[in-house]
Amino acid sequence: MDKRGIGLSAIGYGLTVIAAGFLAAALYAVFFIAPQEAVLGISQKIFYFHVGSAINMLIVFGICAIAGLVYLSIGNVRRSWADVADAIGVATAEVGVTLGVVVLITGPLWARKAWGTWWTWEPRLTLSLMVFLLFLAYLALRAFAGSDRFGRGVAAGLSILGIPAVYFIHFAVDRWGGAHPQVVYKGGLTQPGMRLAFGLSVAGMFLLSAALVWLRLTTERERQRLDALYLEVDRRAG
Repeated sequence: MDKRGIGLSAIGYGLTVIAAGFLAAALYAVFFIAPQEAVLGISQKIFYFHVGSAINMLIVFGICAIAGLVYLSIGNVRRSWADVADAIGVATAEVGVTLGVVVLITGPLWARKAWGTWWTWEPRLTLSLMVFLLFLAYLALRAFAGSDRFGRGVAAGLSILGIPAVYFIHFAVDRWGGAHPQVVYKGGLTQPGMRLAFGLSVAGMFLLSAALVWLRLTTERERQRLDALYLEVDRRAG
């Protein structure tokens, strides 16, 4: 790795340290400052990590979809831009799927206490699962494509489907109803301690997501450069 790559990695590690500080503060605020919710009690505290993960999952999936759109738009004109867009797509999809796993684990744990069931096919849950599977398929297709530009284009096209899906997840309950808890939208976070815990958890997950995306992007760009060097060596040897 050259000096530029080391510098980029250092930024990622710096973000990781800052994220760790925010997450530690969020944990303290969740369990020692935020009061217990009147109905759900201590089980409501999973909300802070569930929603924080869900918000950042939608953000990185949205960025992945935009990167796919950029790849298809300028891939044949500016090769370097297309490679950057492809690397961003891979990095954000991987981090988004990781956050999706957190969402799909914490969600049922909270639902069991809130609704009395682990899962219900209500709009937001169903759409979240579909989007998770969509980007999981993107990663599988992108890994199978390797350096093939046509395969990368097909994967990028699949990621673009995430744009309307992310929109519908955000407004699913308002448009189609459902039993999904509306702690934020219906005045659930009325206590200052709850707002503090929620803000810290969302900020901490955002910084952690940014750090993971940055580090994965740096790694992917280095891999692309190595692939280009191997191709150049093979060309000259041939």
